[in-house]
Amino acid sequence: MGQKHYPPEYKRRIVDLVRSGRTATDVSREFKVPPGTISRWVRQAGIDAGESDGLTTDEKTELARLRRENAELREEKEILKKFAAWSAQEANWTPRKRSGS
Repeated sequence: MGQKHYPPEYKRRIVDLVRSGRTATDVSREFKVPPGTISRWVRQAGIDAGESDGLTTDEKTELARLRRENAELREEKEILKKFAAWSAQEANWTPRKRSGS
């Protein structure tokens, strides 16, 4: 099941509706957004505003970027290790002498 992406301004307006007193379920019915998604947006907005503990949206973005970069660096390291092993093997290779008979 794919995730639907909503523009930040749309999310902000939905969060504002819930914070103004409407329930996530009511807003969900009206805007066809799952109530769990709306609750998650409201919770994340509280974290971003410093009202709750947790990773802010910017911190989550940075963490995802660092994880991707870390995975890329690990892959590059593995490639370099394999190349170094192959290179060492090639350096030690000597052609067989022909028998001159």
